[in-house]
Amino acid sequence: MEERLQKLLSAAGVCSRRTAETYLIAGRVTVNGQTAHLGQRADPDRDEILVDGRPLAPRAEAVYILLNKPRGYVSTLSDERGRRTVAELVADCGSRVYPVGRLDLDSEGLLLLTNDGAWAQHLLHPKHEVGSRYRPGGGAHPPRPGGGAAGNSRNRGAGSDHS
Repeated sequence: MEERLQKLLSAAGVCSRRTAETYLIAGRVTVNGQTAHLGQRADPDRDEILVDGRPLAPRAEAVYILLNKPRGYVSTLSDERGRRTVAELVADCGSRVYPVGRLDLDSEGLLLLTNDGAWAQHLLHPKHEVGSRYRPGGGAHPPRPGGGAAGNSRNRGAGSDHS
C-alpha cells in the first residue's frame, strides 16, 4: 500500500516524520534509483526505498510500553535544555517509541509509549472520547467508594472541559 515517504521512514524507525522531511529535501532518500521528493508516496512491498544508500528496514512490529515515569524526567524523546527524558528509560526496548500524552517533569505515574501511530492517535484525539484520570499527589488521596478520587481529580473524555 502506498504511503508518504515521511510516514514510511518513521514507521521503519529511521527517524521522525519531521526529520524525514529534511532527509528528503537533502536528497538522502531514493525510490527505485531516483532521488525522492517531499510528499512522494511509495509502496515498501513494491518499491526499493533507500536511505543514504541503505535499504529501508521492514516495518517495525508494534511495541506498547507501560512505563511508571519517575519524577525528574520529561515526557519527550529529546530535550533542548538537557533534562533527562523518558526515551532514556526505554532506550533498550529495541524500537523507536514515543510517549502517548505527557506527564509534567515533577509528576510520576503511568505513561504509555508506542511506535504504533494509529493507536496513539486513537487514544489522543478528542473525537474518540478516550478518558484519562489524573490524580495529583499520586496515592495521597485514596479512591472514594463510588469510584471517584478524593481531592483534586480530572477526567478527560465525553462531557469534560479538558482543562
